[in-house]
Amino acid sequence: MNILFFLTPKEDVAYVFEDESLRQTMERMEHRKFSCVPIINKDGLYIGSISEGDLLWGIKHMGFPSLKDMEKIAITAIPRRAHYQPVRVDSNMEDLIEKATQQNYVPVVDDGNNFIGIITRKDIIQYCYSNLQKGYARQSHETGTEPDILPEHSSCPADS
Repeated sequence: MNILFFLTPKEDVAYVFEDESLRQTMERMEHRKFSCVPIINKDGLYIGSISEGDLLWGIKHMGFPSLKDMEKIAITAIPRRAHYQPVRVDSNMEDLIEKATQQNYVPVVDDGNNFIGIITRKDIIQYCYSNLQKGYARQSHETGTEPDILPEHSSCPADS
């Protein structure tokens, strides 16, 4: 299965530029209600991701600067504890799912490391659940019985 099926394109993703301030980043995250956003540079290259936790720890270690002072602090000055690893656009489902088990979303980049969007763990789970339900419905229709437990070795239909 092509991972682009799950892609939320860049134009629909909240992200910040590496030269934005701490305050700008906080306000964007608050407005969009996201707990983590990708960071890209002006050329569109994926730099990393920053989380609310990173912001909180950064603010604490900086001595709780004022909002005005936060306008002067580059977002790249905030250490990032988690490294949201991207997948390339031509990656397989196994690579995507491996990353999604560790990250709420997986950034997607092209061959030049240009950020093209994200794939959320939620979208992957919803797809797998929907296909699992379809499989149960098909089994129920074929056998005339309702399955009462998950198959012992069930896997995500997207792996096929």
